[in-house]
Amino acid sequence: QVQLVQSGGGLVQPGESLRLSCVTYGFIFSRYDMGWYRQAPGKERELVAYIDNIGGEPTYADSVKGRFTISRDNAENAVSLQMNSLKLEDTAVYYCNAVVGIRTAWVRPWFSAWGQGTQVTVSS
Repeated sequence: QVQLVQSGGGLVQPGESLRLSCVTYGFIFSRYDMGWYRQAPGKERELVAYIDNIGGEPTYADSVKGRFTISRDNAENAVSLQMNSLKLEDTAVYYCNAVVGIRTAWVRPWFSAWGQGTQVTVSS
């Protein structure tokens, strides 16, 4: 049974940093490309970053490029998202998932189970 357990969110002020973590269970983590998504209130879930199965090809949405860094630890079955210089518009629930299609124009989530997510609130 696939489980995706996100943590590390919180309430921060603009300009501050957070590090999110996603520990995974139930699949062979090292075989899957991984991504971080977020969903703000009233908006659709969007992909903000992804990384290939061996930690290469990190790719970012334009809105977070230069501020966020995705990384993974295959020994720990975990993927992280370092978020620096946070902005008000980064406020959302953040989720991880395996992704497919990173070498195409259509990167999409693999698993239907998303986990509970972790809330990031940026507020002054």
